[in-house]
Amino acid sequence: MPLMYFVKIQSKTDSKKCHPRNILGEVGGVVVNGLVNISISTIEKRYEMKSSLTGLISSSYDISFCVLSLFVSFVGERGHKPRWLAFASFMIGLGALVFSLPNFFSGRYQLGSLFEDTCLTTGNNTSCASSSSSLSSYLYVFILGQLLLGTGGTPLYTLGTAFLDDSVPTHKSSLYIGIGYAMSILGPAIGYVLGGQLLTMYIDVGFGQSIDITEDDPRWLGAWWIGFLLIWLFAWSLILPFSCFPKHLPGTAKIQDGKTSQTHQVKNCSLKHKDENFGKSFKDFPAALKSLLRNTVFMCLVLSTSSEALVTTGFATFLPKFIENQFGLSSSFAATLGGAALIPGAALGQILGGVLVSKFKMTCKNTMKFALLTSLVALVLSFVFLYAHCENEPFAGVSESYNGTGTLGNLTAPCNADCNCLRSYYYPICGENGVQYFSPCYAGCKNSVSKRHSKVYYNCSCIEKKVEITPTATSEGFEAKAGKCGTQCPFLPVFLSIFFIIVIFTFMAGTPITVSILRCVNHRQRSLALGVQFMLLRLLGTIPGPIIFGITIDSTCVLWDINECGSKGACWIYDNIKMAYMLVTISVICKIITIFFNGLAVFLYKPPPSGTDVSFQNEASVVMTVSLECDLNKGNEG
Repeated sequence: MPLMYFVKIQSKTDSKKCHPRNILGEVGGVVVNGLVNISISTIEKRYEMKSSLTGLISSSYDISFCVLSLFVSFVGERGHKPRWLAFASFMIGLGALVFSLPNFFSGRYQLGSLFEDTCLTTGNNTSCASSSSSLSSYLYVFILGQLLLGTGGTPLYTLGTAFLDDSVPTHKSSLYIGIGYAMSILGPAIGYVLGGQLLTMYIDVGFGQSIDITEDDPRWLGAWWIGFLLIWLFAWSLILPFSCFPKHLPGTAKIQDGKTSQTHQVKNCSLKHKDENFGKSFKDFPAALKSLLRNTVFMCLVLSTSSEALVTTGFATFLPKFIENQFGLSSSFAATLGGAALIPGAALGQILGGVLVSKFKMTCKNTMKFALLTSLVALVLSFVFLYAHCENEPFAGVSESYNGTGTLGNLTAPCNADCNCLRSYYYPICGENGVQYFSPCYAGCKNSVSKRHSKVYYNCSCIEKKVEITPTATSEGFEAKAGKCGTQCPFLPVFLSIFFIIVIFTFMAGTPITVSILRCVNHRQRSLALGVQFMLLRLLGTIPGPIIFGITIDSTCVLWDINECGSKGACWIYDNIKMAYMLVTISVICKIITIFFNGLAVFLYKPPPSGTDVSFQNEASVVMTVSLECDLNKGNEG
C-alpha cells in the first residue's frame, strides 16, 4: 500500500476509518479466522492428523495471546504504539509464512487409488495395524505459525485500540472502534471467500502437476497454502508505512485536552505511588495490575465479555454443523448460510453499537446501560432455537428399519451383510423411497452412473423397488442418488432471519462494552486493561467455548463412526431436537451471566468529580494511576 496513502491519513485527525489499527485488524481477521479455519479440513487430510490435533493448532493462537497480552499491553502503553503495530505486521506476516512452509517441504501430494463406494461381495479387507506417518510431524510447524500470529495479534487488539481511542474525541471513539471491530469481523469473510476460491485449485498447482480428477473426487485437495503467502507479502508491505507514523497523530494533544475523566472510583484504595516515573519499569507491573483488579466495574465488564465470547465462538465454530444437521443441507452450503448470517450480522452490530453511542454522546454509565438493553433483547430472541428446529429424516438402520429387517442402531442388515461395507466411509445417498442410507454400500447398490449434476445408483438390494429398473446409462430411472434426502422442514428461512437479528443485538453490545472499559479505568491503564480483558476473555471464553459446544453436540450423537479396529471416530448422525434444546440452554445461561455482570457494573459504577481532566501529554509531571485514584477517593470521603 502506498506510503502517501498513510501520510494522507495522518494529515486529517478525524479520518480514522482507515486507521492503521483497522487495516491491520482486517488483515489479521483474514488469516486467523478465515484462511486457517477454512484450511483445517484440507490440512487434516494432507498431513494425516486427527481433529484433536488440528484443534490444538486452532487454540495455539489464543494460547500465545494469553501469555503475551499483559506484558505487551503494559510495556507498550508508554511506548511508540505505531511501531508496535509495525511489529504486529511483521509477526503476522512471519506467522503466515511459517504456516505455509509444510507445503514446500512435504513433497508432492500422492493421490492413491480411488475408493469403490458400491457393494463389493469380494470383500474390503482392512488392517488394524497402526502406522505412523512423518507427515504428522508438521503439526509443530503449524503450531509455531499460530503462535507467531498470536504474537502479532496481541499489540493489535490492546495497543492498537488504545492508539485509536487516543486519536479521536470521546464521543467519536465508539464509532471508530466499532468500525475497527467490524473490519476485524469482515476479515474472516474475505478469508473464507479467498480461501474457498483457492481450494478450487489443485494443491500442487505450484509444482505444475497435471491431474485428471475433479473436486467431486474424495481424493481432491485444494491449494490451501497460497492465501497464507499472499497475507505474508501484504502484511510485510505495511511495516514501513506503520513505522513512519508519529507517536501521536496530529491534533491528538488538543483532543485529549478537551476530554474529562470518567474513571470509576475505587473505594478504600491503600496504594500510593508519588514517583512520577511509576509505570515505566516492569517492576511496577504488579501494583498496576492490582489497581485494575480492584476496579469492580472493570472486572464485571470483563466477565460479561468473557461469557459472551464463550457462546459466540461456540456458535461461530459449530453453526454450520447445526444448520447442516437440522435442515439436511450439504456441509458447504450450510457453511455458506451460516457465514451469511453470522459475519454480516456481527459487523453490522458492531457498527450500529458504535454509531448509536457516538450519536447520542453517551456517558460511561449510559453506554453500559445500552449494552445491557441489547443483551436483554438477544436473550429473548435466543429462544428461537426451541421452535425453529426439525425432526430427523428417516435413516436406514438408525430411525428406520431395512424394509422390516435388521435392528435400529445397526447399519448392517440381511440385505447388505455380504457387501463388506466400511462404517468409516460416510457417503449418504437418498433412496427413491425417501429413506436416507449411510452409503451406497450399506444400501446394497451394485452399480452406479455419473450424470451431469450427481451420481445415481442401481441394483440396490436394501431399497424397496417401486418399478423394475434396467441398469443402463441411458435410463432415466434410478433407485438412489448421491446426497442427503431433502428435508420437509420449513423453518430454515425463519431460523436464519431471527438468528441474524440475534447476532446484530449480541454484537451491538461489543463496542459499547469496549468503550466502557476504556472509560472506567484510568487513562494511563487503558492498554493494560485491554490486555487483561483479552487474556481473561480467551481463558474463560474463546478457548473453552468451542470445547464446551463440541462436548454438548457430541452428547446428542446417535451414530458414531467405528472403524474395523473398533476405534470411535467422528459422529455421523445427531438427534436434532436434543441438539437444539442443548444449545439453547447454553445460550440462555451465558446470556444470563452476561446480563448479570452488565447490570452489576451499572449499579457499582461511580464517576469521578465533575470536570476531572484526562492527563495526556505532560509525561514529566504525570500523576500516576494508583495515586490519582486514591487521592480522588480521599477527597470524596472527606
